[in-house]
Amino acid sequence: MSSESFQDFIGQPKSREGVEFRMVSAHGRQMERMLGLGVGPLAAGTVGLLILLKVIQRLRHKQNLQDKVVVITGASSGLGKECARVFHAAGARLILCGRDQKRLQEVVEELRNKTYGKIQTYSPCTVTFDLSNTSRVSSAAEEILKCHGHVDVLINNAGISYRGNILDTHVSVQRDVMETNYFGPVALTQAILPSMVDRRSGHIVVISSVQGKISIPYRSAYSASKHATQAYFDCLRAEVDRFGLQVSVISPGYIRTNLSINAVTGDGSKYGVMDKTTAKGRDPEDVARAVLKAVCHKQKDVVLAGLLPTAAVYLRTLWPALYFRLMASRVTKEQRLKEE
Repeated sequence: MSSESFQDFIGQPKSREGVEFRMVSAHGRQMERMLGLGVGPLAAGTVGLLILLKVIQRLRHKQNLQDKVVVITGASSGLGKECARVFHAAGARLILCGRDQKRLQEVVEELRNKTYGKIQTYSPCTVTFDLSNTSRVSSAAEEILKCHGHVDVLINNAGISYRGNILDTHVSVQRDVMETNYFGPVALTQAILPSMVDRRSGHIVVISSVQGKISIPYRSAYSASKHATQAYFDCLRAEVDRFGLQVSVISPGYIRTNLSINAVTGDGSKYGVMDKTTAKGRDPEDVARAVLKAVCHKQKDVVLAGLLPTAAVYLRTLWPALYFRLMASRVTKEQRLKEE
């Protein structure tokens, strides 16, 4: 092959490559300009569309509570009483449960004469029983079902707290807390559940705690009962999904109620103190409205806690060694304060 023909041979591709390269570059710059002009509006439009779809989805799945039968345990005080108020205002047919009939009746009298515009309200029913007496729960469930023939929403709210050192706590106290906070709600849920399955309709709510996700010192019995509650209702949610039933676990942080005053100690006596953290806790009305929202929008797992407790939930999962170190240092700090 001659040198000229060789040059022609290697030169032509170079020329074509150069032309193609310039064409590709020009096309690329044109695409960049088009993208540069359109990325902002495109991104904004995409976000707007996603928000719109989310709103539509929420509206489609929003449950109307007018005339729905709602059972609330621990309804005579605290969060249970606030739940009674907000669900009554939503037009629900309430069945209020608790240990003290007189206090339950006071709540009924308060709600009976309240009106909310065009919303039809109803005088609540009451069923008195001690949730920690699981042998009584079955007959209580029968009374509950006789009120309106079925239950649409069961809110397991009743519970007891605990303050104490494990070394000074009798195992009977651990068992008593579990009876009220875990076995009681489980027994009531399982007594009501078959009727919901038969109707292929129902929503079960349990008021747990952020301490059902993380544990802090001097709350062993309480945290253990709430961890068990979280696990049980997570399993329940999966098992009843095929029947169209909903399960919501609500995990608040501190709520401004008498929970700490009524807490038990290691020997079973009343704690009798309003903790500073409890006194500065969330307004129970705000928590009750969050429970209402969870039911209306069929939310599965709701954490109602501040920044630090929420961060601790993630820290326990992502960096457990650091979390354990922080909890140990908390014990040391509290012991030092007691000694001072």
